[in-house]
Amino acid sequence: MSRFDFPANFIWGTATAAHQVEGNNTNNDMWLMEHVEKSMFQEPSLDACDHYHRYPEDIALLAKLGFNSYRFSIEWARVEPAEGHFSAAAIGHYRRMLQCCHSHGLRPFVTFHHFSSPQWLLQKGGWESDATPALFARYCGRMASDLGDLISGGCTINEANIGRVLISSGLLPPMSQIRNAPGWLEAAAQLGISAATLNPFMFAVSEQGKAVVMAAHHQAVQAIRATGATFPVGLTLAVQDIVAGPGGETLAARHRQEVNEDYLTDLAGDDFVGVQCYTRHRYDATGPMPPEAGVELTQMGYEFWPEALASSIRQAYASSGLPVLITENGLSTTDDSRRIDFVQRALQGVQACLEEGLPVMGYTYWSALDNFEWMLGYRPTFGLISVDRQTQARTVKDSAIWLGNIARANALENP
Repeated sequence: MSRFDFPANFIWGTATAAHQVEGNNTNNDMWLMEHVEKSMFQEPSLDACDHYHRYPEDIALLAKLGFNSYRFSIEWARVEPAEGHFSAAAIGHYRRMLQCCHSHGLRPFVTFHHFSSPQWLLQKGGWESDATPALFARYCGRMASDLGDLISGGCTINEANIGRVLISSGLLPPMSQIRNAPGWLEAAAQLGISAATLNPFMFAVSEQGKAVVMAAHHQAVQAIRATGATFPVGLTLAVQDIVAGPGGETLAARHRQEVNEDYLTDLAGDDFVGVQCYTRHRYDATGPMPPEAGVELTQMGYEFWPEALASSIRQAYASSGLPVLITENGLSTTDDSRRIDFVQRALQGVQACLEEGLPVMGYTYWSALDNFEWMLGYRPTFGLISVDRQTQARTVKDSAIWLGNIARANALENP
């Protein structure tokens, strides 16, 4: 066995997203799209993990396990349920969450937008509207003004490139098909807009969508700093480990440019970049390749490939020049021993990057709880802690104890 000691003040965290764990986020676009008759979602989120009410016990549990940070998101549709109306009650709720983190010695990292948006924003053109960046910046500025004294770090937008990633890797069909799907048409009708102008964040894949998302990020950073808030701020990206298969060099390079480089090179002035990586993506001359024969698959259907994380860290730093915070990495599985093996190998990659001199700030596991995995519903289980769907009872997994012990020791034991 050999021991690797991580840098002092290394961030050891877990993460959640409001819509995936809080429950009953009835004012956002995801809730609407889950509940249409022919939804593309396998099931609705409903009560989720009831984290909105159970956060005190969940935060206490994460601290007890040994983590020193907790990344969670503020639900924009809760704090601004109608355009221009900010709910003092909802803001007070998130202030209590932040205070709870501090009382347990956890540094709270706040994500201001994690995929879900207020329905009123979608009625105004959503994430392809030139009005959205200023509206988002106003919201972020208000949150920084009201909560910034308790925030340890801020992520403006979660996975700004997610739509392009999902479609380019073949995980979603082209937008031309999505916009004609019955559930999409029904959601647009309920909002009183056309299917062509329904633009949720996860589907902002056009050049206009990319421009709006990145403008929203930059304006949000300015708005946050204008309040005098001093916490570091950046955004997170699904940084893809894109690998060329036989004859796939040109296509792989194109996708690497479109889903990684176009975003990583547009972060000047940020304090860090959040890297989120789960697997590799291979391309041949015709497009995305299926999983390699003999390679273990996760519940998500993609390759068990923890070595992708180190590749993504190196790419993110080389392209952005910014310190890297691993804001998500994890495994969906019913076999918790595989989760331990996955994270062990991923952390060995983090170790290698640190030994190369790369500025890696911390490692955040996704996710704290088994939760609502968007269109796939509750089937994929990424959590360190399981949640009984009927009773909401929490059960700590062996992987949580194992990773918490690493966090407490700030060291990794390698075989």
